[in-house]
Amino acid sequence: MFSDLANKIFQDSIEKYHVIDDVDQSFENPYPKDKVEHLLYRKNWIDTVQWHYEDIIRDPNIDPVAALKLKRLIDASNQDRTDTVEYIDSYFLQKYSDVQAKDSATINSESPAWAIDRLSILALKIYHMQEEVDRKDASEVHKAKCQNKLNVLLEQRVDLSSAIDQLIADIESGEKYMKVYKQMKMYNDDDLNPVLYNKNK
Repeated sequence: MFSDLANKIFQDSIEKYHVIDDVDQSFENPYPKDKVEHLLYRKNWIDTVQWHYEDIIRDPNIDPVAALKLKRLIDASNQDRTDTVEYIDSYFLQKYSDVQAKDSATINSESPAWAIDRLSILALKIYHMQEEVDRKDASEVHKAKCQNKLNVLLEQRVDLSSAIDQLIADIESGEKYMKVYKQMKMYNDDDLNPVLYNKNK
């Protein structure tokens, strides 16, 4: 099942990041560039670094200049994340390009890669909620609350994994067809963000 592969790679990526646990650490992808595993590992690494960016920027005592710099990094990370999702969808489009969709075929509300994007974020939620459950300095009440949340997240991963595998199987059999819309983020575009293009007048 594709979700088994993705979940394993996401877990490996998260654990590798936390060996050093530093947003500025170097990134090395253990998978060949021509494999979907390469994209999955890169996708989760982007998410993992951004998870910690989001933690850092919420420090109420953060220096404003540092916060602005970090906001720029988060913006760039979001774009990188979107691009990588689209590369993953390109993999599926290519893989199933010869499948003839049935006349009764329907389109899904999201593409396989955007569902996989949610699975990657879910892996991070599970990892960090488990950390809270295992915290030595936390109260038993805190741990119990976090365990309840963790149980829900684990159930959610089972359901989402099953839904992703079913979607891929339906595309492969022609029961569903893929239609991918490229993301059009206007705020990053000099020609579409009025704050940016009015500066050039």
